[in-house]
Amino acid sequence: MPNSISDQIKARARAEGFDAVRFAGAQAAPQNAARLGEFLDAGHHGEMAWMAERATWRADPQGMWPAARSVIMLGINYGPEAGDDPLAILQQRDRAAISVYAQGDDYHDVVKKKLKALAGHIFQTFNAEVKVFVDTAPVMEKPLAQKAGLGWQGKHTNLVSREFGSWLFLGSIFTTLELPPDSAEDDHCGNCHACLDVCPTNAFPAPYRLDARRCISYLTIENKGPIPREFRESMGNRIYGCDDCLAVCPWNKFASAASEMKLAARAELKNARLADLAALDDAAFRALFRKSPVKRIGRDRFLRNVMIAIGNSGDAALAGAARAALDDASPLVRGAAVWALSHLLPRQDFAALAQATQETDEDVRQEWSATA
Repeated sequence: MPNSISDQIKARARAEGFDAVRFAGAQAAPQNAARLGEFLDAGHHGEMAWMAERATWRADPQGMWPAARSVIMLGINYGPEAGDDPLAILQQRDRAAISVYAQGDDYHDVVKKKLKALAGHIFQTFNAEVKVFVDTAPVMEKPLAQKAGLGWQGKHTNLVSREFGSWLFLGSIFTTLELPPDSAEDDHCGNCHACLDVCPTNAFPAPYRLDARRCISYLTIENKGPIPREFRESMGNRIYGCDDCLAVCPWNKFASAASEMKLAARAELKNARLADLAALDDAAFRALFRKSPVKRIGRDRFLRNVMIAIGNSGDAALAGAARAALDDASPLVRGAAVWALSHLLPRQDFAALAQATQETDEDVRQEWSATA
């Protein structure tokens, strides 16, 4: 039977379904503000203006909540099934590559429900104030996780765990409780640079630095406009997120499959056909991605990504799906469909189609001109 408050909280956290739990002081790590400032000053956050708007809070947990004394950092394993290589789908060019984390239910909902249950127990049992966060507030989860000892930020800037490899969802509970901090985790990347080498868009200007504007996860999710032309071919068939730098990490040899069933990959999302996804209207999109993080980007951005993947497929049989998208209500989809057709149709056929098409949107007309 656990005796200390720390032991009781850790035992309760595991009972709620968390795979990892450790504590850190709420004081900011000295390097956080400097690293965040460098990232923002370089413009590496792209269109994610929310990162700059509350940078002071983001850099210092007590800046956001001065009463906080401790941070309880928690992790849930979302590792793929044994033998399931997240990169294998990249060779099936008529299929869609969806990031491992997005193939099950939205982790925000899964993690937050467990956080609230644990936080409620702490409030009732120890009469302490609590606030819960899961990627929804200006909290730098990964530096806090390293400070608490859950893992370390690798050269790809993601958290790496000696026990769970790359596959760990993070959540945090800020509390007024004074909890003895756990030891921070050391960096165990050594001389390895596999994550940097595998990036298809060279999104890492240096180890431990990410230019989000070049990252496929950013481009397919956060970017609201057309995919910049320089990155389209590098996207391959990745239509939501990218697992390359995570999947090649040698520490994944210690990883295990997720035990939380809500995070398990849905069969219809593991090997989805691009042709089927291209045919989704808004209602079908919402139905397919119900409770999924994919739903938040909306059908138009999603179809934009699908069209780019179709263009990269090299499969002339998919030209029909792209041609149908020329009549889509969204200029974003139509523009991506133009690019796809420019890669799938013989030049003479594409030129004839361009001449016959009466496009009203200026951006799409420019796409025709750029690909003619």
